[in-house]
Amino acid sequence: MANIKSAKKRILVNKTKADRNKAIKSSVKTAVKKVIVAIDANDKEAAKAALLNATSIIDKATSKGVYHKNYASRKVSRLNKAVNAMA
Repeated sequence: MANIKSAKKRILVNKTKADRNKAIKSSVKTAVKKVIVAIDANDKEAAKAALLNATSIIDKATSKGVYHKNYASRKVSRLNKAVNAMA
């Protein structure tokens, strides 16, 4: 355990940020899963609605610095491609 006050603070701040990032990543995974489930169910309207929601959540996560912008862009692009490929 750290003895210096600033080191103790760093530990607390890092844990807080890690918890926040974990929650945001979890919400992104849930949103992506909803899109994939809708695609598997062959429900185009639900997939489009879920895609819109997932895109919003991914963009918010990117703006908060949880994901790199290229990673987020690639993720959204692949989801969009999957939804558009539905017959």
